[in-house]
Amino acid sequence: MPCADELATRVSAGGVLALLAALPDPVLRLQGSCVLWLNPAARERLGHPGMDSWQALFSPETAKLLAEAAAQVIGGAAAVRRSVALPGSLAPALATLTPDGEGGVWLHLRDTRHPLEVAEELLDGLGLGLLVQGADGRVLQANAAGQRLLDLSLAQMTGEVPAQADWHVVSVTGERLAPEALPTRAALQTGEAQRDVLLGVVPGGPAGEEPRWLSVTALPRPIPGTRQVKQVVTVFADITPEQRLRRELERSERRYRSLVEATTQIVWTTTPAGELLGPQPGWTAFTGQTPQEYSGAGWVTALHPDDRAGARAAWQRAVEGGTPYETEYRLRRADGVYVPMLARGVAVREESGQVREWVGINQDLSAVKAAEARLRELNARLEERVEERTRELAELTRFSTLLLTSAGEGIFGLDRQGRTTFANPAAAQLLGYSVERLIGAHQHSLIHHHRADGTSFPVEECPIYQTLRDGQPRRSEEDVFWHAAGHPVPVAYVVTPTHDAAGEVSGAVVMFQDIGERQRARAELEAAVRDLKRSNAELEQFAYVASHDLQEPLRTLGSYAELLARRYQGQLDDRADQYLRFMVEAVERMRGLIQDLLGFARVGRAGGTGTAPIPVPLDGALRQAQSNVRALLEATGGDLDWETPQTVLGHPGLLVQLLTNLVGNGLKFHRPGVAPQVRVTAAEEGGEVVIRVADNGIGIAPEYHERVFAIFQRLNPRETYPGNGMGLAICRKIAEAHGGRLTLTSTPGEGTTFELRLPLWREGA
Repeated sequence: MPCADELATRVSAGGVLALLAALPDPVLRLQGSCVLWLNPAARERLGHPGMDSWQALFSPETAKLLAEAAAQVIGGAAAVRRSVALPGSLAPALATLTPDGEGGVWLHLRDTRHPLEVAEELLDGLGLGLLVQGADGRVLQANAAGQRLLDLSLAQMTGEVPAQADWHVVSVTGERLAPEALPTRAALQTGEAQRDVLLGVVPGGPAGEEPRWLSVTALPRPIPGTRQVKQVVTVFADITPEQRLRRELERSERRYRSLVEATTQIVWTTTPAGELLGPQPGWTAFTGQTPQEYSGAGWVTALHPDDRAGARAAWQRAVEGGTPYETEYRLRRADGVYVPMLARGVAVREESGQVREWVGINQDLSAVKAAEARLRELNARLEERVEERTRELAELTRFSTLLLTSAGEGIFGLDRQGRTTFANPAAAQLLGYSVERLIGAHQHSLIHHHRADGTSFPVEECPIYQTLRDGQPRRSEEDVFWHAAGHPVPVAYVVTPTHDAAGEVSGAVVMFQDIGERQRARAELEAAVRDLKRSNAELEQFAYVASHDLQEPLRTLGSYAELLARRYQGQLDDRADQYLRFMVEAVERMRGLIQDLLGFARVGRAGGTGTAPIPVPLDGALRQAQSNVRALLEATGGDLDWETPQTVLGHPGLLVQLLTNLVGNGLKFHRPGVAPQVRVTAAEEGGEVVIRVADNGIGIAPEYHERVFAIFQRLNPRETYPGNGMGLAICRKIAEAHGGRLTLTSTPGEGTTFELRLPLWREGA
């Protein structure tokens, strides 16, 4: 039955660990500086503690707070809660420490992240600026990318710190804009989104510094159910490279035109009747025509055949009407290539108004046509990029809105008087109200008016209203809000203040969760722990009573077996004598098992002695242990030495038994033909004494390092190494009864070292 009882204990404990492993919050079991167990959520959130100390998982400040709280729990406190900071989180986390019933501590961590942090991280990762402004135009929030793009800190935006004296915003034409002309103001006034507005930000630096060009989209956020705008969310991207490219293209086009005008224009003159007269060096150089060939209307033959009729008709109309001449045609170059030309001509008149001559130019359009084609191509590419960024901004804006409105946690905002200014759908669903009913309502009177026990909750005692008064963020792990149906909703919430441009508290944002399931899980856990403690106590009592009561019938059985053996030894046949010998040996083994079980059950019953622990010098305890194993030392030819000047706090009899078992274990399990050697050393580590008992015996394979501490577990045949498999189980139980630990390291064929940790005693402590 003892094995069956142990199995029941393991199953119960396994159920508790399975429940803890399923929790979404980090849970750790601590003892001293070690982590005995941690659930998957703790590994994911904090990482693995490794071989050092659990305190390495936290910052020094958090580790110090948790260590002090753990000391209070071990000292007798039922539960200790502390608000701590966890790595990578801006919001405070709540740490709850409770005793585990075995000298250790359960640590439960609860942390959340503010949705605004997630949105800002997302926009910062994309390099996009985010600016949130109230209905009065004052800046409420700006992400890191927005501050960088605007070249302003959040304090400068809110007016807490003055900005550069000449910092200003300009339009695409370079005109300095007043605050009233910005798209955010238009969105506030009209309630309509202002999209893709091009603005330039000029920092207050050296004169002539180039602006940073931004594509700005301002999205108004109306109060639900109304057209009144309560906030404007502005998202902007840096398009300075694209704007520089556009300007460069414009400058390039002007350069091309100047180059064409300076190098490729053909200047010509004609008679009042429109005939080329006299030398035309530019025309001759380009076309190769001689004066005889281009004179009169001969110039037309240098044009492309398809363009001749149109060019001649346009020239005839200009000459007849005296109007300016302008047309395009293809002109054959001297090498036979047709080049696009723009022909322009004007009449030069006398004072009387009579036409004296015509002066004109032919401008080579090749470079211009090529530049226009290139510009169209670049403009098309630029438009594609702008459209792509616009789609990205629209998608990001939609995602941010969905992120806030589809969050599983309830979120609502309050003004300075405690009236609800906004609420997300999750808040309305958790509380049973519509969003419209929540907006404008006095939050405390509507959902926070009574405590969980039904007593009235004065508003001046409410943590949320305390934040509205002093501007300090607060966190409540257990509270209740009241549902529209009249029943309490258990919640945990974080309240964060908001500030106006002057730095005064303007309201607060509350994010809350329904913790009903968590409370039920915790209640089940506490009930399971109580059942486990009760079961362990009953099992311990049963083992003690059973082993004690079994001794009397066993004593009777042993006495009669010995009488039979003495009286009838040799009078029966050999088989009967063998049976009697087996019976006596079985009785002796059973007596040893019961004595060991009784000793195991005594450990833990008030420390096995019923007295308070006292200082125990290790040197004296080892001298008694040496006396107890003297016969084994002589029989094996073994050697025992020790160096243990420390004094520990404990029960002398149990500690002598513990050291005797460990030393005897090293002497008994020696290698054949090799005299056993056992050495005991001790060292101080913090408030503990670490005792190491090392031998040169047969060693223990790694897969059996824990199994050897279970009761009735044997790794070797009884005929080779006698014993009942209870010694190390008793040793570990004595160590744990003293608030210590017993572990081992071993190499098969080389020996085993047991490491025992016990509380250090100091005089005057």
